[in-house]
Amino acid sequence: METVVIVVLTALLAGGAALLVGRRGGGGGAPLVEEIEKLRRTAEEERQRLAEERRRLVEEAQREAEQIRAAAREEAQRLSEQARRELEEARAEARSLRERAEAEADRLRAKVEQEMKARLAEERQRLEADLARDRERVERDLEAIRQEREELKRQDERLARRGEQLDARAARLDELEEKLSQEERQLVQRAEALDRRERELELKLEEIAGLTREEARRQLLERLDEELEEEKAIHVKAAMERARMEAKKQAAHLIAQAVQRQASETAAQLAVSVVPIPSDAMKGRIIGREGRNIRTFESLTGVDLIIDDTPEAVILSSFNPVRREIAKMALEQLVTDGRIHPSRIEEVVEKAKEEMKHFLYERGEEAALEAGVVGLKPGLVQLLGRLHFRSSYGQNVLKHSVQVAHLTGLLAAELGLDTGLARRAGLMHDIGKSVDREIEGTHVDIGIALAKRFGEPPEVLDAIAHHHDPENAETTYAVLVAAADAISAARPGARRESMEDYIKRLEQLEQIATSFPGVEQAFAVQAGREVRVLVKPGKVNDAKATLLAREIAQRIERDMDYPGQVQVTVVRETRAVDYAK
Repeated sequence: METVVIVVLTALLAGGAALLVGRRGGGGGAPLVEEIEKLRRTAEEERQRLAEERRRLVEEAQREAEQIRAAAREEAQRLSEQARRELEEARAEARSLRERAEAEADRLRAKVEQEMKARLAEERQRLEADLARDRERVERDLEAIRQEREELKRQDERLARRGEQLDARAARLDELEEKLSQEERQLVQRAEALDRRERELELKLEEIAGLTREEARRQLLERLDEELEEEKAIHVKAAMERARMEAKKQAAHLIAQAVQRQASETAAQLAVSVVPIPSDAMKGRIIGREGRNIRTFESLTGVDLIIDDTPEAVILSSFNPVRREIAKMALEQLVTDGRIHPSRIEEVVEKAKEEMKHFLYERGEEAALEAGVVGLKPGLVQLLGRLHFRSSYGQNVLKHSVQVAHLTGLLAAELGLDTGLARRAGLMHDIGKSVDREIEGTHVDIGIALAKRFGEPPEVLDAIAHHHDPENAETTYAVLVAAADAISAARPGARRESMEDYIKRLEQLEQIATSFPGVEQAFAVQAGREVRVLVKPGKVNDAKATLLAREIAQRIERDMDYPGQVQVTVVRETRAVDYAK
């Protein structure tokens, strides 16, 4: 309010000053002074009025403040009374709850005392029963102790009698020892007499035989040398068996070391496929944004896709040749099409898998027709086609199986057996190799399980089970399959060996065998897997034959390179010929 008044006064003074200036300019000064005086009085009256208004407002504010204080005191008193009443009610409620709790506690205390009394009574009865049983057990133990005590008394009596018997026996032993001493002296005297008699007999033998002691010793040593020669051959044979067992362990260690050091190059040859691409710009499209294309491709095919600095080519790596071929087919189609994204990759991979199924079935069907085997179930034909991507020692297993089927059929025809069944057994003998890289176990065990699953005849099962150990075969077909398998695997060129090297290896085997003294003839048989050596029986006995076989085998190991192993068989025979006239 004072601010408003000051503003009004300021405005009035400003107006008065302006009027004064105007009037001075016009020449009239007295009215202006009167006007200013009038304004001053007006301002003074307004100030007084404002002061009165201020006092009035202050008094009204004080009266309102007193009213508010009185209302607040009344409200506080009311709230205090209400709180006092609520406190009294709470105290009464607490006393009631305390009384009820004490009553409940008394009731529970009485109940617990009753239960404790009942439990104590039951426990007392149980303890009394246990005490009775313990008392009976103690009485039985006491009875057993009394019986043992009586038994010990009887044993003491027996030991006492035994001691008396031992004393008597000791006396008899003393008598016998005296007799033995006398007999020992007599034996010494007899031995001296025998020595004298032996010297006399030696002199008579020298006179009768016409040989001196040294000559007789020399003949005896020669005879011992002959006997020891046979003994040495037996020891050599045993040592060879021990060495063979040790060699297996050492060979496993050496193979493991060789695999660790040299497997990378071989694995790269057997587990890597190269896919050409039109330009290096295609590599970025194959990888895709943030690598999504390559991750999708690898997850769908199970093959590692390697993109490196190789110009205009990418590499597929996998030990499974079927999966690697599927990935190759899919990648080639993607590169040709040019549309490379996750959904397209999935579509192309599924299509490549279907094409691979048809391709494998066609290869299996062609092999069955070429081998002359009919009636194979589709599942077996599919597995047979998988052998197209399987190799063993550089030899394609599917072609090897077809060759074994032909050879088994020829052998069965010569023996008058079922040629169709023989060809079937030969074609199926390595069927386990189709999935041996995906299932644990040997290809023999896997092949037996697959043949049983598809209901193959028992002769086929026996051929699969024993084509590596025909000695335990139950049918003739298994023996024929084993022979055909050996012929197919060992023929010239089957395992990357030329005809010239093959013939040279056979000739070298025979030359090494005939270079030893006492050898009459040598023949390399079973495609160089065995050397049969015929010796002269007058120069080589049975003991020396064992040593000769070992020496020939060592020479072959030292001087030749050959696949697998070579068996050395030394044959010694004596013929007696006579004529009846």
